[in-house]
Amino acid sequence: MNIDLTDTTSSQINAALVQARRAAGIPAVGMVLTLVIVTDEGNHYDALKAASDASKEHPSRILVVIKRPGRSPRDRKVARLDAEVRIAGESGTGETVLLRLYGELAAHAQSVVLPLLLPDAPVVVWWPDDAPEHPSEDLLGRLAARRITDAQATEDPVSTLGLRARTYTPGDTDLAWTRITPWRSVLAAALDQKHSTITSAVVEGEAYNPSGELLALWLAERLRVPVHRQVSDGPGLTAVRLETADGTICLDRANGSLAELAMPGQPDRHVALQRRDKSELIAEELRRLDPDEMYASAVKFGASRLGKGVMGSTPDPSVARTGSAAGSGSGSGGGGKAGAEARPEAPRPVPKAPAKPGGSGSGSSGGGKATGRAAS
Repeated sequence: MNIDLTDTTSSQINAALVQARRAAGIPAVGMVLTLVIVTDEGNHYDALKAASDASKEHPSRILVVIKRPGRSPRDRKVARLDAEVRIAGESGTGETVLLRLYGELAAHAQSVVLPLLLPDAPVVVWWPDDAPEHPSEDLLGRLAARRITDAQATEDPVSTLGLRARTYTPGDTDLAWTRITPWRSVLAAALDQKHSTITSAVVEGEAYNPSGELLALWLAERLRVPVHRQVSDGPGLTAVRLETADGTICLDRANGSLAELAMPGQPDRHVALQRRDKSELIAEELRRLDPDEMYASAVKFGASRLGKGVMGSTPDPSVARTGSAAGSGSGSGGGGKAGAEARPEAPRPVPKAPAKPGGSGSGSSGGGKATGRAAS
């Protein structure tokens, strides 16, 4: 059921929601959270479709904020709110409200959204494309327990990750991190089976892929070994190789779907590493609303490096880029040696105890979210 409201108010939208629930025979509100999507007219359809699919797992009230401040001074002076109310059906299992804010009202979106939040329910704000520089200080971001951004959707993903590292506040997360959950899960599980000292690692993926940068940073931060970033043709992440005293552990995904895991002394096996769509990523993010400590430690570890825009360009890099787009002095086909030459300082000594990516109490669970997140 759809209800269109023109030049309306938040109180009229709430009344329309009650009317729509009664007409649809839904007497009670069964939503578990409010998801606020801040986007533009051109991108709202895909974002709303992903959120609606995710609402089948997490029934929620979805508020889509579309700002249209206008281009001319006359348009910017006109303040108007148009809304479209949708209940169940094709919009998922919850409630959806599209909010179009015109003129001066576009600068005061929080005043429109606040009366529409579900009482006593957590709030999540998602910016599918351009996010504010400091999400937690944004007026809408202040209303949220979790704030979701996507560095992949920006013009310079690596520099955007550097900005996210510098402005991180508990509750922030990025879909570039969510995409590598299966990779981290499989790697942690592999190291649970093969207890051996790790000396170095290589992460292969497309140039300027933020998920590849975060995976390399996560390995460097958890293992305390040099991690080389090698550029490949993709799609997305293509391989991770861990050099150990017993040989190489290799997780290779050449086609973006099925990966092969090779471990010393064990037969090769196939692992499903399908690239997931945004609805699955958002559904995963909504499963937990506490701060993502593993994401925080990984992105903060690379704050100075990511801020440079090129991995390995800082005085003491723990992660080096190699390959055709790796930066100066790496060559076009650089491998482990090229990455090692980019590190002016000798590798840190490796502890005798087996190093695992999962962190304390990890195994395949990885300390809460260390390995419980998704593939690029």
